[in-house]
Amino acid sequence: MQLYNTLSAKEREALLEKAGEDRLTLSFYQYAKIGNPKLFRNHLFIAWDELEVLGRIYVAHEGINAQLSVPAKRFNEFKTFLDGIYFLKDVRLNIAIEHDLKSFLKLKVKVRKKIVADGLNDETFDVRNKGVHVDASTFNALIEDPDTILVDMRNHYESEIGHFKGAITPDVDTFRDSLDIIEEDLKAHKEDKKLVMYCTGGIRCEKASAYYKHKGFKNVFQLEGGIIEYTRQVEKKGLENKFIGKNFVFDHRRGERITEDVIAQCHQCGAPCDSHVNCANEACHLLFIQCDSCAEAMENCCSTECQDIIQLPYEEQKKLRKGIPNSNKIFKKGRSEKLKFKK
Repeated sequence: MQLYNTLSAKEREALLEKAGEDRLTLSFYQYAKIGNPKLFRNHLFIAWDELEVLGRIYVAHEGINAQLSVPAKRFNEFKTFLDGIYFLKDVRLNIAIEHDLKSFLKLKVKVRKKIVADGLNDETFDVRNKGVHVDASTFNALIEDPDTILVDMRNHYESEIGHFKGAITPDVDTFRDSLDIIEEDLKAHKEDKKLVMYCTGGIRCEKASAYYKHKGFKNVFQLEGGIIEYTRQVEKKGLENKFIGKNFVFDHRRGERITEDVIAQCHQCGAPCDSHVNCANEACHLLFIQCDSCAEAMENCCSTECQDIIQLPYEEQKKLRKGIPNSNKIFKKGRSEKLKFKK
């Protein structure tokens, strides 16, 4: 029984290019009580590997969080499979605005403690006791209300390239950092204001809305389907689009353009830019914003130090990074001291 990938990312990429078949990039989540996440994980992997599904999926006792690439011709088979799982029947699928043949190159289904890391250890907190879901039209009306506080539940590097007009954008590295900060900042308005939240696809807002209700906020709302579904509804219904810039996504595309506004700047020269890249030095791999001019001058690196390293023979580069963890640097995103123009 195959429960793992047999192809490397490069091998998969070559196959996808050769096939040239359309694929759909989509995401979904569902909070539910899963008794045996490992068994469920194996069930998903076997079925989705057969359907040629690729992506990153987290399974936990609290539910599932999935970001996927599905062959367009097999989408109906994929949907039928989901509908056969009682808590995933008719689950909302967030279909990407822009599709990419290589948005994902492997199928990774992992068992995690939680599908969204929140840092919470409160056994009385029920994530299913969520806030009110609102569509794009209601959302637009709500955020025009002076009694509404609009909060972006994403991280600083996401909101840096795009956000809703007038939103509070917490300067945080992770979702878990934002929960207590927002509660502290807004505690005086637990009863007299409407707390409206949004994120990429809805999963973080759903947990946050339940958490803030648990903490005593009386009027809690979240944007149904997040920025992805909002954009779709705005286009379909001819509504005013109150989002500006680009929507950060967690696949190889790194972003979907929502409007032509470029609200961020290159982290190396300060020119208008909203394209995220990873440093070409594998020992660094820092995620940052880099314009085309700097990419050419810096050879896709974040610093001259990294630029020097990539000139070395590959085996020597491997020796230099052996045993040295780099995750802290990676997740500094645009905060690295090596970057002159950082948020």
